[in-house]
Amino acid sequence: MGASSWALALLGFSTSRVPGQPRSIWLGVAAALGLAAMALGTVAWRRARPRRRRRRLQQVGTVAQLWIYPIKSCKGVSVREAECTAMGLRCGHLRDRFWLVINEKGNMVTARQEPRLVLISLTCEDDTLTLSAAYTKDLVLPITPPVTNPLLQCRVHGLEVQGRDCGEAAAQWVSSFLKTQSCRLVHFEPHMRPRSSQQMKSVFRPTDQVAYSDASPYLILSEASLEDLNSRLERRVKATNFRPNIVISGCGVYAEDSWNELLIGDVVLKRVMACTRCLLTTVDPDTGSTDKKEPLETLRSYRLCDPSEQALYGKLPLFGQYFALENPGMVKVGDPVYLLSQ
Repeated sequence: MGASSWALALLGFSTSRVPGQPRSIWLGVAAALGLAAMALGTVAWRRARPRRRRRRLQQVGTVAQLWIYPIKSCKGVSVREAECTAMGLRCGHLRDRFWLVINEKGNMVTARQEPRLVLISLTCEDDTLTLSAAYTKDLVLPITPPVTNPLLQCRVHGLEVQGRDCGEAAAQWVSSFLKTQSCRLVHFEPHMRPRSSQQMKSVFRPTDQVAYSDASPYLILSEASLEDLNSRLERRVKATNFRPNIVISGCGVYAEDSWNELLIGDVVLKRVMACTRCLLTTVDPDTGSTDKKEPLETLRSYRLCDPSEQALYGKLPLFGQYFALENPGMVKVGDPVYLLSQ
């Protein structure tokens, strides 16, 4: 049965043509009735389809700072806007923790072992990158290491990950600045296999991946939480002691602990877990010196997890929250931050 005949039958009309009646008239009536039936069916379907509940938006703050840390454990770069990608912030050629310092065995070298790493900066312009540090001559390198440079097997927190060697000049520059051990600089390239965040912490999704970050592509901290900590310290610390990617202003103290899902512009970020804190927070980002005590000891006095969560966090204090990307887009300093709720 054709569509026109089906429509007639559906509406209770006979599908047999009356003898002597012109075929063109019969077909015209059938076509008109067919369109009417389709329209009625569409309306009925739309009425039957369940409506999606609109999610409520509540502004909880404003983006105050955006930070990219191109080399793991080295100096951060403050940016006005950045693209949120699945593996962290990107601004031009700058990617968050896409470069890594390793030792001769391929293990990561961080400011936990080499506090002076926080004094090294990496900047990009056009097709070159520049390594800089105080009282040291800048080193200019190509942004993309030559494909003839070897691919090295590296380890970040015990997990294998590749890196393209940035060359002898970069290795000598970093080693000379640190003056403690022979090091090399490697770069993560798009074709390389990322590390799985879930292998670091089971609460992450199988799809959450990072290059050289510890576990998560996004760390969010509020100015209010930082100010609360500083009110307990004799010597103030900065946001860069904690290396957040997004700093939020205009919210309550530790409000970020309860933000399950955030909307910033078109970007949606979903909270995964709190960030545990280690000796890296005791390194002064301006001098590279460390007393190995504060602010860690103060954080331990009031920011330990609930005993029921010790399997996840252990006995390390918590400060800031790890987020994973739900929807990509651009974020800018000054953007309102909304809490998404059902």
